[in-house]
Amino acid sequence: MPDQVSEMRNGGKLLVECLQNLGAKHSFGVPGESYLAVLDALYDTKGALDFTLCRNEGGAGFMAAAYGKLTGTPGICFVTRGPGATNASIGVHTAMQDSAPMILFVGQVGVGMKGREAFQEVDYRAVFGTLAKWATEIDDVDRIPEVLGRAWTMAVSGRPGPVVVALPEDMLTDVTSVPALAGPVAVQEAAPAEATVTQVLGELAQAKRPLIMMGGGGWTGESSEALQAFAEGSDLPVIASFRYQDWFDNHSPSYVGDAGVGMTPATRKLIRDADVILAINTRFGENTTDGYTLLKVPVPDQRLIHVHISDLELGKVYQPDLAVHAGPNAFAWVLADHKISGAWAEWRAEARAGFEAAFDLPDLPSPVDMGQVMAFLRDHLPDDAVLTNGAGNFTIWPNKFFKFGADQRLLAPQSGAMGYGLPAAIAAKVANPERTVVCFAGDGDFQMNCQELGTAMQAGAQPIVLILNNGTYGTIRMHQERNYPERVSGTTLENPDFVMLAKSYGYHAERVEETADFAAAFERAMASGTGAVLELNISPEALTPRQTLTEMRDIAKGAGA
Repeated sequence: MPDQVSEMRNGGKLLVECLQNLGAKHSFGVPGESYLAVLDALYDTKGALDFTLCRNEGGAGFMAAAYGKLTGTPGICFVTRGPGATNASIGVHTAMQDSAPMILFVGQVGVGMKGREAFQEVDYRAVFGTLAKWATEIDDVDRIPEVLGRAWTMAVSGRPGPVVVALPEDMLTDVTSVPALAGPVAVQEAAPAEATVTQVLGELAQAKRPLIMMGGGGWTGESSEALQAFAEGSDLPVIASFRYQDWFDNHSPSYVGDAGVGMTPATRKLIRDADVILAINTRFGENTTDGYTLLKVPVPDQRLIHVHISDLELGKVYQPDLAVHAGPNAFAWVLADHKISGAWAEWRAEARAGFEAAFDLPDLPSPVDMGQVMAFLRDHLPDDAVLTNGAGNFTIWPNKFFKFGADQRLLAPQSGAMGYGLPAAIAAKVANPERTVVCFAGDGDFQMNCQELGTAMQAGAQPIVLILNNGTYGTIRMHQERNYPERVSGTTLENPDFVMLAKSYGYHAERVEETADFAAAFERAMASGTGAVLELNISPEALTPRQTLTEMRDIAKGAGA
């Protein structure tokens, strides 16, 4: 058959055609003259492939990264060259560490101007080469379908992640008749061999203190349920790696906590004392391993079975006793057909009790007690709610004091990026307008991207934002008091009137002064059709749930005496 030939159109229109056929429905970005041809093509796709106009490229990058993490399909971001690209780089870094599929399209100077340090010129292969899974540039309009097909497939296959594609402006205005892509490539996950599964089950069955550690990108709800069925049927304990606890039902008797920042002593002991660890799709990062101390590098004391969708993660830090190249979904489905037994019922029960005990908190020395706030939210948020956060001490509340059900999701950055929470919440509302989305933000964290309230207003994608205002960069202040007690430098914040700011963007907004006022304020926020910002009056004394700022300082002073 002769090759299909399309009518003549420019590169911008061809690119947008390809994205639509690949399945893209939403995009985020900040406009620039370097990709006007794409913006013109998007004029004709409203309602099919929408463009969410953002206020800063960093916010746009975060939105695309969060969209990819939530939906499992690439979050699409368009930014202009030079400053636009460098602003957006934080989203690429976050998507990479989150294993979230994303494609960042960056405007570029004309092909004939490259290499002269033209206005806003950047070598994107060099800049993004170590941040993204792949960074490339399309110099020939006829190659748009080829490059986009590879970019989409690379973003979602193996360990998901970000791809950066530079678009020279003259290439986008060149005309072509090459056909657009018909659709995405269906990449089947690597599945384990039957003999390998038998070996894994045998290793677990011989253990006295077995432990499953799950996490990473690419899970589906069905495979999470399959893993839960195997764990509960075999009475095995399961922990989640850093900020992936939403992928296993926290109400299951098998769920025993998460390994990450603020790890409880019970979780540390669980990992350290386990004799066999089955790690499924976990990338062994610093936070999951408590600074690589819970497992010895490169050969752990625990017997380690490492299953990962990417062969590049196997043996990357730790030398496993058994390395299995398989996707988390394929592997979990195989496990669901099996059940093992052993003398570890007490081990699992003690681990679950340790998880439950971590929710018992004393009254906190703060006008608004976040322990009580979280107890209210655990009881009142819908079963499909989405929680988001950026970075700071405040993140311990959604990360350690909320029990995620099977359909509730957490969008939180593995990269520890401040300012992620609000853009992520907006992306969640763009993807699923009907879901309740709650963003947790510190006062410093919120101001990293507070201008994106305008994006939410314009897009009709307004979440509920809880600003935990304690007047300080809390995490840095905590370390400051522990290392340089009473020498407060560069961490105290003087803040604007957050309520007035939010109202200027059309939000329902109010300041919550006391714990007793929170429930009614939150109900008003839920009832609002405009989204809501609740500023919570938090004392800097309550920097952590179990140690006050004064106690940190006194301990540090005593140690230095």
